[in-house]
Order: sequence, then structure tokens, then C-alpha cells
Amino acid sequence: MVARRLEEAGLVTTSISLIREHTEKLKPPRALWVPFPFGLPLGHPDDTAEQRAVLAAGLALLDEPDVPVLRDFAGELAAGETGTAIQASAVEPAAVALGLADEVTAMRRYWEQWAERAGRTAVGVSGVAPVRFRGVVRFLEAFVRGETRSLPEQGDTALGLFIRYCADDLRVLYLEGRLVMKPGEASADTQRWFWGETALGSFLRTLRDVMEASDDELMRGCAYGIAR
Repeated sequence: MVARRLEEAGLVTTSISLIREHTEKLKPPRALWVPFPFGLPLGHPDDTAEQRAVLAAGLALLDEPDVPVLRDFAGELAAGETGTAIQASAVEPAAVALGLADEVTAMRRYWEQWAERAGRTAVGVSGVAPVRFRGVVRFLEAFVRGETRSLPEQGDTALGLFIRYCADDLRVLYLEGRLVMKPGEASADTQRWFWGETALGSFLRTLRDVMEASDDELMRGCAYGIAR
């Protein structure tokens, strides 16, 4: 929809699609479908040749005069990948040894190695520094218990949105930290580990349920996607 608006204003657009059937229905002007899991629209981590090939193929669509056009990128899935995200509902959670706060602290150490090596991170949408994520855990656990606790980083942000931002930051910290723990692991295996073997994966299910039971429409809306 955004692409069509931009095209109406005279700007030529191109896009990347992770779900081909959705793109077929929406019919953006130019789209490149890639056969990679969610979170990897440009290809696999550290595979710069693959990432550049995806960018080149997507930008090449700018020369297509007849729209809408949908092209397939000739990439390949890594061993164990499915091409679709593994959702929480598809994984049975197991008992974990660490409590959530201690687990977050342990994962933060792996994440710090990743951030230093990569020079970038997707953690930060909540505005809370990772060294204070134990406080984020206490904040979220209090919400689940029906108690009131605040974090200064929330500011004027609606509670439902801020909770979602905190949950997303925690999940990204785990997924980036996992790149250090298990380099080269297939994305599907990482998702199975997250939803099946971590205290956070189990807690996010509970957080989702509490948010969905809220009388607040925004809170219910923010619950979508936390743990599907």
C-alpha cells in the first residue's frame, strides 16, 4: 500500500517479500520474493555474497516498466530451515533450570559478544539499556501478576506498546546472543530452542495471555505476535 502511494507521487519503488501468497494478493508495483525465514529478508547472517545478490536482484526490478511484477530470488534454504517461521504454538515448552532474570543476564553476555563483533544490534526499541534488562523482567512479571511497576523509559508511551517494545527487545537479545552460542545454526532450530528451551519463551506465552485478556483494546492489539 505504501509502495503504491509512493508510485502515485512519482517515485519508483521495489520491495522484498517473505510471504509470496500475500504479495500475490496485495500486488505491490515491484517485489522480489526470497525463500528465507522471517527475519532474514536479505539472506543468511555473514553471507555477504548472498545479501548483495538479493539487493542487486531487488534493485534490478526498478527497470521493470510493466507493473505489478513479482520475481523469485534463486536462493536456497540452509539445512533444517523451513522457509516459514516456527511459532510458539508449534513447540512444546520444556522445564528450564534458570529463572527468567538469571537467564536474561546469562544471555546478555552472549549478546554483548555479538554486538561487539557485529558492530550493530536490533535491540533498543524500548529505550532500556540491556544492562538494565533484569529491571525489565521485574516490570513485566509485575504486570502479569496484576501489580503496578514503572520504568522511566516508558515516558508517555502507552503501556501496551511499551510492554511490546520490552518483549521484543528481550527476544532479539536472545536471538542475537544465540548467533554466538550456536554459529551457523538453522533459523528454524533457533526458533525451536527459543520457544521450547528458554524461560523467556515460556514467559512470553503467559504475557500474551494476560494482554489478550485485557479490557484495553490497544493492549489486546499489542499482544498479537508476542507468542503465536
